This record gives sequence, C-alpha cells and structure tokens, in this order.
Amino acid sequence: MSDVASPVLPRSAAGDEVRRSVLGDEHVERARAQQTEFDNAFQSLITEGAWGTVWASNAITRRERSMITLALLAALGNYDEIPMHIRAAAVTGANRKDIEEAFQHVAVYAGVPRANHAIRLAKEVFREMDSDD
Repeated sequence: MSDVASPVLPRSAAGDEVRRSVLGDEHVERARAQQTEFDNAFQSLITEGAWGTVWASNAITRRERSMITLALLAALGNYDEIPMHIRAAAVTGANRKDIEEAFQHVAVYAGVPRANHAIRLAKEVFREMDSDD
C-alpha cells in the first residue's frame, strides 16, 4: 500500500463544490436522493471527471464552459441536459446572446435540426425563468 494520498478524494470534493456552485445545492441534493447502489459508480465518475476535473479547471472560464457544453449537447443530440445547463448559464455568466451564438455554431457545424431543437428548449427555459422573476 502506498503512502501517497489518492487523487480521487480531492477530485471528488472539488467536483462536489463546483457542481453545487454551477447547478445549485437543490439540484445536487435532488440527484443524490435519486442515487442508488446501481448508479453509485456512475455518479462518482460524473462528480470526479466532469465536475472535479473538467469544470474545476481554470484553463477557461465557466462562461466559456457553459457555451461549449451547450453547443456539444445540442450538436450530439443530447437534449435532456440542455435545460439544466441553460439554467446554470445564469450562474456561470453565459448570457442569452452567448447561448444564441453557441447554437448558431451548432447549426452551421452540426446541423440546423439539432440547433433548432436546442433553440426551442432554450426558449422554453427562458420563458420559465422569466416567469419565476
């Protein structure tokens, strides 16, 4: 057994902190409440990999990460997480114009139907957010 501390713990803690700051405590607690033994390893992967490594990096801003994430989700047709990341953009500093520009890139480089679907989702989320104000 090595005396070197496992790098997993710092990534897990950093991932939890970043995930909470971007998505909010309520979202993280809701996700944790739905977690089971079946998806424990998957949830650890997301917390450590996505949030504790990628999102925790300071190489680019969280605003830029939001824009990239939204563009990738739309380009790959992974629409389920777009509303969550649009809401998170309000925290990361990516504004509606930034999101519009990201989806313009999707239209040109990944296809109009995917961008169109993402834009429809964004408009729904913006309406919900505006009605909450």
